[in-house]
Amino acid sequence: TLEAKQPQVTALAAKDGRILALGSDQEIQRYVGPKTKRIDLKGALAVPGFIEGHGHFTSLGRSLRMLNLTKTKNWDDVLKLVGDAVKRARPGEWILGRGWHQEKWDRAPDPNVQGLPLHAGLDKVAPDNLVMLEHASGHGLFVNGAVLTLLKIDRTTPDPAGGQIVRDGKGEPIGMLWDNAMQPANRAYEASLEQRSPRQASAEFHQELRLASDDAVRKGITTFVDQGESFAVLDAIKDFADEDALPLRLYAMVDVTAGSADVAGLPEKEDYSKYDGYTQLERYLPTHRIVDDADGHFTVRAVGEVLSDGALGSHTAWFLKPYDDLPASSGIAVTTPEVVQRIADLALKDGYQLAVHAIGDRANRSALDVFQAEFAAHPDAKDLRWRIEHAQHLDPADIPRFGKLGVIASMQSVHACSDAPYVVKRLGEERAKAGAYAWRSLMQTGALITNGTDVPVEDEDPIPNFYCAVTRRAKSDGTPFYPGQVMTREEALRSYTWNNAYAIFAEQDLGSLAVGKRADVTVLSKDILTVPEQEILDAKVMYTVVGGRIVY
Repeated sequence: TLEAKQPQVTALAAKDGRILALGSDQEIQRYVGPKTKRIDLKGALAVPGFIEGHGHFTSLGRSLRMLNLTKTKNWDDVLKLVGDAVKRARPGEWILGRGWHQEKWDRAPDPNVQGLPLHAGLDKVAPDNLVMLEHASGHGLFVNGAVLTLLKIDRTTPDPAGGQIVRDGKGEPIGMLWDNAMQPANRAYEASLEQRSPRQASAEFHQELRLASDDAVRKGITTFVDQGESFAVLDAIKDFADEDALPLRLYAMVDVTAGSADVAGLPEKEDYSKYDGYTQLERYLPTHRIVDDADGHFTVRAVGEVLSDGALGSHTAWFLKPYDDLPASSGIAVTTPEVVQRIADLALKDGYQLAVHAIGDRANRSALDVFQAEFAAHPDAKDLRWRIEHAQHLDPADIPRFGKLGVIASMQSVHACSDAPYVVKRLGEERAKAGAYAWRSLMQTGALITNGTDVPVEDEDPIPNFYCAVTRRAKSDGTPFYPGQVMTREEALRSYTWNNAYAIFAEQDLGSLAVGKRADVTVLSKDILTVPEQEILDAKVMYTVVGGRIVY
């Protein structure tokens, strides 16, 4: 239950969406009436409903309609999947995929730049289509020559602020667009979707919401923390939730830099696009704060994920010192600290939580500096629960600041196991050991750590994530990755339930099993708190219950 007074029970009764009683089978028997639905778990483990602490909801839905490149072993695999898609596509049609990662391939493309392929391969298999393949990190797009031509990107095109166009030795773009350099490609794709009829746009958007919802509840997730949607997308999701169509709870953040591809072609309630991002926040934050709409299924009370930097895999995470394997670069400040400060001012004024994405140690320090300045300037502002998303690589001097300032470290255990093969390559042994995925070090300073998967960057299945939290075994070969930073099993479960509930102001309703709380329960086939380590990954979700309703 994760409740000290009743840590374990054998039966639970729920009514009208909330927990009515917990205790022994005999104690709960008196709540059974002629219309009561009874479920015998036959010894399976029931825990508080899993909360996905950091994901991208509409991106997940959209990814489930794209080419899945997560299993590709090399660039040739990618080209084959794209070539197969071309055979099914019309000339001029966009072909989308996501999930590839050059550091996880079994061999580098030939030729390559920084391990990245050249667009000539895509041009050969897709000469008459527009191809856009999203990097697993979500911080990059690889496009073919047709897209570069459409965007008028050539050797004379400068890198945008907070972004990079990767070039070969002659200065020619290879097709790789990192961070803010992605925006023109995303806008071009969104413009193509404007040609859809409102009916078609609505049908496709609702399909994506259903795909995302079904994937989540199938994996035991009862609440999903969405790291940012545009105002237009939030409007459309609210309508969906108000129709009782969301089977899980969604805590959504406002991100005016997020694309609106999902709602392109839908009639918008406001013409948000006529304002720049900051002005949108200024005008519409006061009108979009929503708490527990649709019987607790939809909440909007955070601004995020504000990108302080990029990602480790793309060399765009922002560090205090250069990369070991790319000494010419220390990464990118995708959003300058000055802009983060302005957004923080607005969030504080309108009563919003703030969530800042920071992967590199310099990005984390910069975010902490902004938070500390805001807290000092507004000493009367209490219980803000501001968050740093990822908090992935920290300078040891900054680790105690999380606990001291009360900043939540919103982390993703599975990233440590996925990234382990190339962290030392990027940072060197000293930096990696001192501050990479420093869960134990953070907890020892009193910091609250939450857990999630960054889906669709990783699969949102909580079981491999839990396994990584308690073992830190690299996905590649099972070698423990700085095992001194592991969590205990109860700490890992708490990071996925109560801690996540606290991080969204919902610990009175969610995160543990107690009388009066919402009846959100995940049932697993194995007791992941006690089985031998190697059996954790065999656990399956048997039931997902949201508000007393079986949704899976």
